[in-house]
Amino acid sequence: MAAVPFMRPPDLSESYQVGDTVEAFCDHEKGDQRIKGWLRGTVVQIDGKLIAVQFQSEVYLTDGWMVPDHILWFPQASSQLRQKGAVKK
Repeated sequence: MAAVPFMRPPDLSESYQVGDTVEAFCDHEKGDQRIKGWLRGTVVQIDGKLIAVQFQSEVYLTDGWMVPDHILWFPQASSQLRQKGAVKK
């Protein structure tokens, strides 16, 4: 079977797996206010370029629309996604 082509090799040091608990920087509800900040979620799908994260609370797109299935997609190398408890500077 032929290898899958890619533009750059994947960074295996920051690989995510389905079921991982992560934190994402996104618009969400906290109490009765809508804020932008870190929110805990669960990785539910991974493909060659994107990671799908599902949240327990309401999340919003940058243009203000609520996401009905509570799932946001992030590029694998996104600075808005981190392992739970990780501190990035």
